[in-house]
Amino acid sequence: MIDHKKVMELAKKYEPEMVKFLRDMIKIPSESAQEREVIQRIKKEMEKVGFDEIKIDEMGNILGRVGKGKKIIAMDAHIDTVGVGDRNAWKWDPYEGKLENGVIYGRGASDQEAGMASMVYAAKIIKDLKLEGDYTLWITGTVQEEDCDGLCWQYILKEKIIDKPDVVVITEPTNLNIYRGHRGRMEIGVTAKGVSCHGSAPERGKNAVYMMCKVVNEIEKLNDRIKHDEFLGKGSVTVSYIECDTPSLCAVPDRAYIHLDRRLTQGETRESAVAEVKDAIKKAGVEASVEVLKYNTPSYTGLVYEIDKYYPTWVLPENHVVCRAAVKNYQDTLGVNPKVDKWTFSTNGVATMGTMGVPTIGFGPAHEIHAHAVTDQVPVEHLVKACAWYATFPSVYVNTK
Repeated sequence: MIDHKKVMELAKKYEPEMVKFLRDMIKIPSESAQEREVIQRIKKEMEKVGFDEIKIDEMGNILGRVGKGKKIIAMDAHIDTVGVGDRNAWKWDPYEGKLENGVIYGRGASDQEAGMASMVYAAKIIKDLKLEGDYTLWITGTVQEEDCDGLCWQYILKEKIIDKPDVVVITEPTNLNIYRGHRGRMEIGVTAKGVSCHGSAPERGKNAVYMMCKVVNEIEKLNDRIKHDEFLGKGSVTVSYIECDTPSLCAVPDRAYIHLDRRLTQGETRESAVAEVKDAIKKAGVEASVEVLKYNTPSYTGLVYEIDKYYPTWVLPENHVVCRAAVKNYQDTLGVNPKVDKWTFSTNGVATMGTMGVPTIGFGPAHEIHAHAVTDQVPVEHLVKACAWYATFPSVYVNTK
C-alpha cells in the first residue's frame, strides 16, 4: 500500500535539491548534438541519489536503473534544448537559471530539463520508501530530440540498449495534465528542374521558380483537403523553406526547391502524405521530384544513426491500462481528477509508440506554451508534484488490471 501523503512530503523535502539540479542544467548550454556536459551533470546527480545502474550509450543518452523486476517501465526526458535566438528578446539571461517568486526561468526549464530533475528525485523516493516492486524502472536523459524527434529511442530500442519497455512515460511539459498522444509529422523535399538561359531572353529557357510557384499554390490549396480527427484535430502542410539555383542574377534559374513541414493527424500515413504532394504537383501541371528527407547529423559522441524524417502519429486509447493507471495515480497522488488531453507539438513518443508500438503516456511539469519561447519557465511547485507522481506511477501501473 502506497502512502501517497508520505511520498508528497518527501517530494517537498527534496525540493531544494531539485531546484539546484534544474538550475545547474539550465546553466549548461545543451543544444542538439552538444549535450556532453549536461549528460555528465545528470550522471553526477544519479550517482548522488544512488541509482542501481547508470550507463551512457554510444549515442550519448544516459540511462539510470532502479530495481530489477519483470515489468519494464521507462521515463524519458530529452535533455537537449533549442537555441536562445535573439538574447535581447529575453528579460533575463537564458542560461542563468533564474529563480524568482517560486518560478525557475531559462532555456530548457519547460522543454524539458524540469522533467529530468523530477524523475531523478522520484527514483530517490522509491529507494527511500522501498517502493521497488516487480518492475525495472529506467530513467532516461535522451539527446537530439529537438533536431530529430524519436531518433534516440529508435536507437535505444533497435540496438537493444535496454529491453523493450512495457510502458514509456514522456515527461515533456503537460502543465501537470495527462497526455495520450499527438499529431505526427514529416519533412518532405520537392525539387523542380528547369532550363537556364540568359535573363535578357527568358523565353529561351524554362524558369524553375515559375514552375515551383505553381506547385506552392497547389500545396496551399492542399490544406483544405487534409483530414480532420476529433481528438487530434486537423493535419496541415506548409512551405517552410524555398531556394533556387541560378548561374547568375542575370540568368533564368534552372532548379527550385521547397521544404515542406507536414503535420499528420490520425489515419494519415507517410505514403498518403507523399501521394497528396505528388497529386498537387500533377495539378500544377509541372514535373518535380518528391523525397522524404533524412537525418544524419552526428551525435555529440560522433555517432551517425541515419533515419527518415518521418515521425508517426500516435494515440493511446483512453481505456488502455496505462492511461487508466496514469489517471488513478494522479487521483491518488494529487487528489483531483486530471485533464486528459494531447500535445500540440511532437515528442519522442513518435518512436516509442508511433514506430515501436510501446504504450506511451505523457505527464510533465511546466506548460507547453513556454517551450521554445523567451518565457521558458517552470513553477517549482510543478517539480514537486511531478516528482511525487513519477515515484508512485510504477507501483500503481503494475497493480492495475
